[in-house]
Amino acid sequence: MFRLSMAVMLAALMATSAVAAETRIGVVDLRQALFSSSDAQAFSEKMQRDFAGEEAKVREAQEAARKLQNRLEKDGAMMNDSERNKITAEFQEKVKEFNFLKQRLDSAVANRKQQFLEDARPGVDAAVQELLEEHDLDLILPSEAVVYVKPDMNLTDELLEKLER
Repeated sequence: MFRLSMAVMLAALMATSAVAAETRIGVVDLRQALFSSSDAQAFSEKMQRDFAGEEAKVREAQEAARKLQNRLEKDGAMMNDSERNKITAEFQEKVKEFNFLKQRLDSAVANRKQQFLEDARPGVDAAVQELLEEHDLDLILPSEAVVYVKPDMNLTDELLEKLER
């Protein structure tokens, strides 16, 4: 019985190896190709313009909190309790403001990036399909899932060219 199961496993392994040897695989770095595209560059510039005001507010709140903290560290021992409590409350309020503004900005940026990715998805899918057909591939893997790839099987530059069209 043991020999029979070993023979079946060996046969299955050999069949799998034969299929794997015939499978043609390509690799792409989707993130690199997508974010190197001219559309992504234009998107990035627009994001910087759109969120410049919010980024300035975040920096201002951070700087105000830092100044209050420095004042407390430097002069706190010489202040009376009332003044120290007032500055401490102002500091805590600035930290809350900073955290709120930063979280709101991060969320807005993440939402905008997600929308960009969703809008770009059909173009990326079409470009990947073209690569499959042009190179007669059975499979294209993301580079994150691959330990090593021969340079001729890395199709990232070709994907970028297709995205630029």
